[in-house]
Amino acid sequence: MLDLRRGRNLTQEEVAHRAEIHQTYLSDVERGKRNPSILVLNRIAAALSVDVEELLRRR
Repeated sequence: MLDLRRGRNLTQEEVAHRAEIHQTYLSDVERGKRNPSILVLNRIAAALSVDVEELLRRR
């Protein structure tokens, strides 16, 4: 997920805002400290303009 975000030149703040989640929650997800629900994964994927499958492939 981190490489997708950086590849799109987006900050955690921008992705979190687009996904309507807190920035610290996104940070924890990127670092593997939290396991997001499928709903949150869908929102993050939409914020990054990718399918959830693409997020899961990169984990």
